[in-house]
Amino acid sequence: MARGLSFDLHVLTARLDRAADRLLRAEYGVTYKRFLALTMVGELGVSTQRALADALGVTEPSVSRMVGVLAADGLLVAERGAAGERGVRLRLTERASRLVGSAQRGLEHRFAELVEMSGVRHADYAQQTAQLLATLEQVQTEGNSVT
Repeated sequence: MARGLSFDLHVLTARLDRAADRLLRAEYGVTYKRFLALTMVGELGVSTQRALADALGVTEPSVSRMVGVLAADGLLVAERGAAGERGVRLRLTERASRLVGSAQRGLEHRFAELVEMSGVRHADYAQQTAQLLATLEQVQTEGNSVT
């Protein structure tokens, strides 16, 4: 019985996530989950613990613990909002900004090499992946039951 594209995509994603975690730990001293959190705060503009929890698909207590660790490591600044503002505001430290940029370039380079080794042009794969993501977002926004 053939596994099918949906299963293969799941396996590919899980293996790439594990490979990214190994690479990030070895070369940058940060886990993939923490790297994603830093990326979302710095690059995607996620600015509160609640928004970060939603973006990562985890609970607020889980994000609160992660924020504490990242702040203790000097990678994240967590500040209470101004009077009348709820929640904790997040921002990257300069060190974290450099780390995220360097790690993103490193991961992108390694992934591009892997894609090219498979015989697929990286530019084509990137374009098709972006198209698939855009379609998925549109379908979800419209409330379609495809996903």
